[in-house]
Amino acid sequence: MASSLKLADPSELAGKWQATLNTAQDAPESQALQDKPSNVCVIDFQLKQTLGDGAECLSAWLDEPAVGWFPEPDGISITGKEGSRVVFFSRQHEGLYKSTLKSGLIITLQRTVLK
Repeated sequence: MASSLKLADPSELAGKWQATLNTAQDAPESQALQDKPSNVCVIDFQLKQTLGDGAECLSAWLDEPAVGWFPEPDGISITGKEGSRVVFFSRQHEGLYKSTLKSGLIITLQRTVLK
């Protein structure tokens, strides 16, 4: 069966993304407005499919260090040191991805607007 999902080119996803850590009860918008810098990271998705600035912040929320990334037809995978998937973010709509951790916490990835 053919899938209608298109695999994004890495160049389409490379750039700055804002990651927000919330509980299921928090709206990402209200969480981002709170003065809790540890709940918000800006992560640089580099064109060579590695993570630049912000990787340490994201890694603190995960069970292992986040090192790289790759597009999937229905989202974005973050990889660890060995190249295996650490976490998968499912696509909600253009520029917005979500993942629920084993702890029940939710990480939202949103494309940052370049100014």
